[in-house]
Amino acid sequence: MRQQPSQQADLFALDQQRVLYAELCNAFYARELHRLSQQCANQPDPKRVSRLLDSLPYYVERAAFHIVHGHCPLTLDGQNGSWIAKQASKPPSCDVQANQTFYSSYAQVGILVPLVVSAGHLQYVTIDTLDQISSNRVHCNQAGWFDLQGQYQDTRLSASQQVQLLVPNKKNFTPACCGHRWQQNKVSSPRTLSLREMLLTTRINWKNFKKPMSVKEN
Repeated sequence: MRQQPSQQADLFALDQQRVLYAELCNAFYARELHRLSQQCANQPDPKRVSRLLDSLPYYVERAAFHIVHGHCPLTLDGQNGSWIAKQASKPPSCDVQANQTFYSSYAQVGILVPLVVSAGHLQYVTIDTLDQISSNRVHCNQAGWFDLQGQYQDTRLSASQQVQLLVPNKKNFTPACCGHRWQQNKVSSPRTLSLREMLLTTRINWKNFKKPMSVKEN
């Protein structure tokens, strides 16, 4: 029986998804194994490495699946397992008034937020998740506490780092997803995101930054 054009298109799309999924898995495995080898060389801990290796297939396949079936407005480099977008000439800055307006009204557990980090002369943006909310502060899962204006209120990070909360929007999430970096406010080569960070990029609710992404949406 001859296939209809719509069936052929569906099969072609399915084949493309399978190829992309395989490319992403290969890229993530290569990247994470290299990262683990460096960690093992610097801080040998056989039990920890064993746990990480045991869980690696699950997280690699989960990240690849959500990227293939997700809806992200950025361009994907499947062979390198990274997002691509034009880089701004300068890093995003913390707007305390915009932060106060957004986080006093829309902060809720589960939404993803961008953070701008300064480490020496290097600046970059990362992604974190709000996991606690109080009347005048919000808590990020990895970074710790911030006031509603975006100023850091914790001691979790090293003294050499300065970090500020940004308003979640496409402008601020794009450099976080793409690993954009700046050296003394000048464009530098992008960093490679960890597998955890790539997983977080698949959980951004690009349609409504005020709400966590539901299972159905992803």
